[in-house]
Amino acid sequence: MENSNSNDAHHISAVIFDLDGTLLNTEQVTKNVLKEFLAKYGKLQDNEKEKKRFGLTFKESAITVVNDYDLPLTPEQFTLEIVPMYQGTWLQAKALPGADRLMRHLNKQGVPFALASNSLSKNIDGKISHRDGWKEGFKVILGSDQVKSGKPSPDLFLEAAKRMGVDPLHCLVIEDSLVGVKAGKAAGMKVVVVPSLQIEPDSYSNADSVLHSLLQFQPEQWGLPQFVDWINNTLPIEPIHLEGVLSNGLLHTCSDSGVSVLPDQIWGLYIGWIKFDGLELLKAVISIGWSRAARDSTRKIQPCIINESDIDKYDNSKMKLLLVGYLRRSCSAGNILNSLDILDEDKVTADAALDLPAFSCKLCKSFFVD
Repeated sequence: MENSNSNDAHHISAVIFDLDGTLLNTEQVTKNVLKEFLAKYGKLQDNEKEKKRFGLTFKESAITVVNDYDLPLTPEQFTLEIVPMYQGTWLQAKALPGADRLMRHLNKQGVPFALASNSLSKNIDGKISHRDGWKEGFKVILGSDQVKSGKPSPDLFLEAAKRMGVDPLHCLVIEDSLVGVKAGKAAGMKVVVVPSLQIEPDSYSNADSVLHSLLQFQPEQWGLPQFVDWINNTLPIEPIHLEGVLSNGLLHTCSDSGVSVLPDQIWGLYIGWIKFDGLELLKAVISIGWSRAARDSTRKIQPCIINESDIDKYDNSKMKLLLVGYLRRSCSAGNILNSLDILDEDKVTADAALDLPAFSCKLCKSFFVD
């Protein structure tokens, strides 16, 4: 959902980012930590209870977990036991699609940007200190322990704007959670949300714009300098490796842990390379979205082999897939859940792009070694 009144919006002079689920996939890599912790106390994790904790400060989250699962611990004891478990996973966290690109762009264009997270400041440092240029890039870094109240209170965003010397009306917040959206709006700021819970986009109707991925973000809609890194309507991306089995035209893939290898924020039309055992590399357009039935949603990864009309002959075959680019048409698709139909124009664009060095299969040649 794009804000139809964005052209009339206050000019944006600064951007304020959330961290977990917005810039880093920390929530994905820490997904099993609480499950393992609760198992030690004979408790089973309840996914509905976990949704209610989404976006809370760490202190609030600790109190909620202890109460919800009737743990024989104080919130302080719970924190002391579980934080080292979380810390062991933070180094595995990766930047979410489009995060590094957007921050590099803002830095190059001289647009100040801040980090305002419900995490504690010492935990923020543990998550970003090993990421090249992140600490130096943010003009301000704030944790919930540095203000009176964390989100959904506006305190974090207002303090970030104050420290940057920018009027809150000229700040754009980029968030992933409902509490973050509420905080941004309470601060009087424009809010773009890239939901971590992609299957519930209607919950974020209060935001000015709802996107699937930061790759969809178009700075010019907010009065910011536009990106100049598109190559013939295709964006080079950090290569994404997938492998699994092709069945009924869809790729079914999962990590050894049973957790999806893709963050929820991977959505849209991609270009890449496909390899079946014993066959040459094939060019492809890949549509990634969600299939929703009742309250259950599943990832839908649909590859389309360029210059190949009969994909059914590969049914039930093992497949390796390398995503190397993102098609610009995805940016104007809004926040629909379903995957986009692959058009003939997408195939033409992909075919030409995959002949260019920026999208070469040689980027990850070792991935395709049998």
